[in-house]
Amino acid sequence: MKLGLIAGNGRFPFMVLEGARASGAQVAVAAIREETDPAIEKLADSVKWIGIGQLGRMIRFFKDEGVEKAIMAGQVKHVQIFSRAVPDARMLKVLLRLPRRNTDSLIGAIANELQSEGIELVDSTYFLQNDLPKPGVLTRRQPDKHEQEDVEYGLEIARGFAHLDLGQTIVVRGKACVAIEAMEGTDETVRRAGLLVKRKLTVVKLAKPNQDMRFDVPVVGVPTLRTMVEAGATCLCLTAGKTLMFDREEMLRFANENKLAIVAV
Repeated sequence: MKLGLIAGNGRFPFMVLEGARASGAQVAVAAIREETDPAIEKLADSVKWIGIGQLGRMIRFFKDEGVEKAIMAGQVKHVQIFSRAVPDARMLKVLLRLPRRNTDSLIGAIANELQSEGIELVDSTYFLQNDLPKPGVLTRRQPDKHEQEDVEYGLEIARGFAHLDLGQTIVVRGKACVAIEAMEGTDETVRRAGLLVKRKLTVVKLAKPNQDMRFDVPVVGVPTLRTMVEAGATCLCLTAGKTLMFDREEMLRFANENKLAIVAV
């Protein structure tokens, strides 16, 4: 059996590809022209470059390759999906059937289209279980009393809008919400918060209560920690078991060197 990989940007697709190949699977990659790193061609068994809206072309590629299971990995910027994509006929039909134009609805509908063709979209962390944090403090430094209070307040905010399709990042200071992620992504949200309050910020990045692990899984890496340091953030809270940590050992080394606290709940 050959695995299909729908590759967005960043390191996530490469991690999935490496994990899949280490398990002995062949991988056919549908690479998104606007997002995917061209270096993917050096590792994949086969690659087809597609535009964001070319759903029909992607499905035909997977069918031709004998793909029965697919994984979606890597970010596709929200503005790309909803502002710049030129849909083909199949994608246009999907868009016209959407009950609401948000990311969950769109990707859920794409998963249904794949399923109708005998292609199952599976958990994007299937090959990456060791990169999901267990509950507890991950760094040498634990959150102090004020940071812990801000974590708890951030969790309270998250529960308050859990039913809405908003971003996964909340930035808090002194039990006041400084910024909530919209379409800009985690790092830009943290930067925006730093412009408003440049000291002792706590970043809470959470999976949704019913997070569909097939897509839109929260991810963090060293670049986010660097952004936190620049913005004056000192504590990061993640969802245990549902947040991918890229280059985990490097992340923790950087956090410890910069006296950041990271906790998984």
